[in-house]
Amino acid sequence: MSDIRALEPNALWNCFADLNAVPRPSKREDRVVAFVRQFAEKHGLTSILDSAGNVIVKKPATADRQGHQTVIMQAHLDMVHKAADGLKFDFDTQGIDMWVDGDWVRARGTTLGADNGLGAAAILAVLASKDLSHPPIEALFTLDEEQGMGGALGLQPGLLTGKTMLNLDSEEDDTFTIGCAGGLDTLASMDYTESIHGPDQPYLSIHITGLRGGHSGLQIHEGRANAIKLMARILSACGIEVVALAAMQGGSARNAIPAQCTAQVVILDQARFDEIYAKEVKGIGEEFRLIEPNLSITTEPAKVEHGYIPTMAEYVQNPFVLALQAVVNGVYRMSPVVPGLVEASSNLSLISLRNGHAEWSGLQRSSVASSLTDVARAFAAPFQMMGTHEMNCPEVRHDAGYPAGAPAPNLQSSNS
Repeated sequence: MSDIRALEPNALWNCFADLNAVPRPSKREDRVVAFVRQFAEKHGLTSILDSAGNVIVKKPATADRQGHQTVIMQAHLDMVHKAADGLKFDFDTQGIDMWVDGDWVRARGTTLGADNGLGAAAILAVLASKDLSHPPIEALFTLDEEQGMGGALGLQPGLLTGKTMLNLDSEEDDTFTIGCAGGLDTLASMDYTESIHGPDQPYLSIHITGLRGGHSGLQIHEGRANAIKLMARILSACGIEVVALAAMQGGSARNAIPAQCTAQVVILDQARFDEIYAKEVKGIGEEFRLIEPNLSITTEPAKVEHGYIPTMAEYVQNPFVLALQAVVNGVYRMSPVVPGLVEASSNLSLISLRNGHAEWSGLQRSSVASSLTDVARAFAAPFQMMGTHEMNCPEVRHDAGYPAGAPAPNLQSSNS
C-alpha cells in the first residue's frame, strides 16, 4: 500500500487508498457512506443524505470563482466484490490489498474497485484541496450502481442546484457520450420434480474453470466463453439417456460473464458419456483455444451426501437443459446508427440448482428502449415454453431496470 500512496497525483491516490480500505459492496454501503461524511466533516464541508441514501457534499467556490455556475461532480460508491477462485477473502471486513505492477495498480486476488473508486477518489481530492481554483461544487456520491442503478434512480429532487454535471464513471476522458445502454435483469426460478438414484451409480462433478470472464457490457462483443452455456452444451449433447442432473452452480455476479460452472451428474450410460464428453471437450477446446487459453474442463467423483442422489426428473431436465442451451447470450443486435457499437446484448449470469429448486438469471442491455424490451423477452422465452405443470414451470420476471439512452450522433452543442 505504501507504493500506492507514493504515486502521483498524490492527493488522488491517497484518497483512493483510503476509500479502498472501506468495504463497499452494492446494497451494503453504510460504512463507505459514513466514511464520506466523516471526510467532509474533517474538511469543514457540509454533507447531507437524500431519501435514497446518496451523499451530497457541497463546497463553496474559491475567491476567484465567485458568481460562477455550480458544477455537480458525480460518482458511485459501491463496487463489485469478487475474489479469485479458491481465495478466502471477507469483503465485509477486509479492505482491498493493492500493489503497483509497473504502470498498473492491481489488487491481489480480488476486484480492484477502480470502478468507480477512482472517480470517487478524484472528487474527494477536489473536496480536500486548499489550492485548487474551482466554482461552487456539489459532489454527488450515489449508491447501488452495480446492482441496478438504485441510487441514481432514487435521487431525491430539489437538493442539487447545479446545471452542469461531470460523471466520473468512465474509462476515457477525451470522449463525449451520446448514448448509454439501459439494463434489465431477468430472474427465473422453479421447484422441480426429482428422481432418486442409488449411491452405487457413477456420480461425477464436471468442472469448467479458467475462463477470462469479464464485464458483460464492456467485453460482451469479444466472444469470450460463458461457463454456464458451455455446461449446458455438454449436458444437452449427453441427453437424458446418458446423464441425470443433480446440481449445478455457476457465475459470480449479475454483470459478469461466468468464468466457472460446476455440475453434478449421475452417469446412466458410462460408455456413451465417455464418448460424448470427450468429443464435446475437444470441440470446445479447439473453438476457444485463442480467446480462452486457460480453459479447463475436468471431472472427478462427486460425494454422495445422504445415501442417495436426488436428480432432476427426466421430463424436466430435457426442456430445461435445452432452454439453457437456446437462451440468448452475447451480442443480440449491432447499432445501425453508430458503426461497431453493440446496441443490444444478453448475458446468462448466474445459476444455482440443487435439491428440487433452481434459480438463474441474466442481464440484458440495450441503448434503445424497445430493443431492451425485445432482448429481455427473447431471454425469457425458452424458459416460458418449458411446460405447464405448476411445479416444473419456471417463474420468470424482469426487474425495474434502468433506462436506455439512444445514441444521438447529430446532436449539436450550444454556445450559450
